Amino acid sequence: MMVLLVYVAIFVVSMLVWGRIKRHRDRHDFTSLKTVTFGDESAITPDRVASVISVLSVFLIWGAFTGSSVVPLHVPGPFIGEAGFSYTARDASGAEAQAQVRILVHAIGAKPAAPAVPEGPAVPEGTGFAKGDAAIVAAWRSVLIRPADNDGPGAQVVAINGQPIAVDQEIDVDGGSVTLTGKGSLNFQAARGMQMEPIWLPSPEAVGTRLVEIAGNGFQNTSLWGHLGASLARVLAGFVLGSAVGIPLGYAMGLSGWFRGWFDPIVEFMRPVPPLALIPLVIIWFGIWETGKVVLLFLAALWIMVIAARSGVSGVKLSKIHAAYSLGASKAQILRHVIIPNSLPDLFTGARVAMGVCWGTVVAAELVAAQKGAGMMIIAASKFQLTDIVVMGIILIGIIGYGIDTLMRMAERRMVPWKGRG
Repeated sequence: MMVLLVYVAIFVVSMLVWGRIKRHRDRHDFTSLKTVTFGDESAITPDRVASVISVLSVFLIWGAFTGSSVVPLHVPGPFIGEAGFSYTARDASGAEAQAQVRILVHAIGAKPAAPAVPEGPAVPEGTGFAKGDAAIVAAWRSVLIRPADNDGPGAQVVAINGQPIAVDQEIDVDGGSVTLTGKGSLNFQAARGMQMEPIWLPSPEAVGTRLVEIAGNGFQNTSLWGHLGASLARVLAGFVLGSAVGIPLGYAMGLSGWFRGWFDPIVEFMRPVPPLALIPLVIIWFGIWETGKVVLLFLAALWIMVIAARSGVSGVKLSKIHAAYSLGASKAQILRHVIIPNSLPDLFTGARVAMGVCWGTVVAAELVAAQKGAGMMIIAASKFQLTDIVVMGIILIGIIGYGIDTLMRMAERRMVPWKGRG
């Protein structure tokens, strides 16, 4: 929630500030000459400044919440240092005694010197039968302290820092919190702060270091480019096959009542079925090797392209059809010169959506018996809690997907320059 609030705040402030700056700048382009721009899609172009701020915001928030050394600001991190508290114990006779507990909280991966806080139960000076304890614990972690091991059998903790405590009650102390367990032990939880633990989300530099390492040495006997190339080849094969079947079928459904009546129930039935639900059947029918993976991606793209092509045909203005007929055009000429050009915007939109779905499905497609692939790399790393590799794979898949989408948008601008202009 805190991350979302910070992101929204950056978005609002940036929009207001940049909007005020833009109002004082003179624009001399085609859009500035239009009298009406609201609702005109052709008048909306990506604001590059907004794109840059958006990417930087994500990077800064990521670094701030992971304690990255490459960003200037950080949210409060986990407690690291010497923590402690006092406790009051009561023996079987009702006598009470007090003692101290000292705990050294160290960074994950660090090995503090033994003299600072000796390992195992320590015996700081206490009063009466209470002897006290000491322990070592890593940041974000908890440690169980058993006062009875030093204070003698029958001794029970009744207060922390002078505050009475009951079973399962949590009391804040210096450096963390203490909870009394049902067996009389004390569970010390080091203060977590607001930063993410590396096992949940590594810092940007950790991901960058892992990227350099895998780019040079590979991962599981395959180079990084081999993994990415395998996934890209599967996605492109599934997308091309889905488009080759889906586009003609969509045109047929848009032009023929028989085709539409025949295939519409099938398309509308399969469209909401997620590709992941088809994995068991695909494995049974096509096996666990490359054919099954490509078929799954083919099915992920097929229904999207069918609907995009059908929608493109339905969106052609009837006045253009009538104009072509009045000029003596045949059905083939109308299809070639009117229907196909006017349906291209919907086809490109469908292709971009289908490619995104295929990229989202490739991880599941490589779940079974994949020897290489970006999805396989992510899945294998997750089994060993190598979160930096998981995040690296996700980022690479996103970058490649964004690159493909950018190429599609460039092709759309070149091949469909009339989009949004009538």
